Amino acid sequence: MFHLQKATQVTSAESDEKGNDTLLGLAEHYRYPPRPSEGPGAAAPFVRANMVASIDGAATHDGKSGGLGGDGDKTVFRVLRGLADVILVGAGTATTEGYRQPQPDEAFAGLRQENGQAAAPALALVSRSLSIPPDYPPLSHPDTVVLTRASAPAERRAALVDAGATLIDCGEDDVETSALIETCGERGWPRVLCEGGPSLLGSLIADDLLDELCLTTSPHLAGGNAGRIAVRAADAEQEAAALKAMSPAAIITDDDGYVFTRWLRRGRSSIH
Repeated sequence: MFHLQKATQVTSAESDEKGNDTLLGLAEHYRYPPRPSEGPGAAAPFVRANMVASIDGAATHDGKSGGLGGDGDKTVFRVLRGLADVILVGAGTATTEGYRQPQPDEAFAGLRQENGQAAAPALALVSRSLSIPPDYPPLSHPDTVVLTRASAPAERRAALVDAGATLIDCGEDDVETSALIETCGERGWPRVLCEGGPSLLGSLIADDLLDELCLTTSPHLAGGNAGRIAVRAADAEQEAAALKAMSPAAIITDDDGYVFTRWLRRGRSSIH
């Protein structure tokens, strides 16, 4: 049986005279599901990912995901950050895309205060190799952590610690995705927003830790050889990874033709 789902159209906050209304309306649309007050689920973070791809599946243009974005995409990006406790991102993606420390956003100040959240989300950089430039500005910020492995190169570990970085080991020989999410819970970050890159998202998918995918489809064909939004190096002897079932929760479009979809892990009810 087929179901016709009508897309809701929304303009970007920058071009909307009632910009805060747009932002708060989207915040209501994208709000995280309520957490149980007690029991096992009370400690389990909800893991959301936000990614962008062209119509033909390219995750980047000219080497950056930002090359596929538009005003509406930037607005959704801002809203999702405004709701999150922590931005979980691969260190390579963060440095390539020019990430800076997340700052408080006045539009969401009241909402965050009501939810008992910090003024701005923390930043969690995931790095197996610790090949992060020691002068990368967010490293020394108290709300930034580097999630790595115990066997990471000692000289790189020392260089980052000397630069003021906070390092947390999430595995011995590799960075274990389950340990990443457990660390978020332990540090009081139940609302996790993963912004890639593809290897990190691929690991979360493979380990069945992704609760929701927010996917922006850019109204462009990219061609070329750009990668997908999620990848994971497969062992030649491994069987094909199992498909992860997701359910469509909502579709939004904007004035520029971008399509914003929300996909929930199958078995989770939409909160709307």
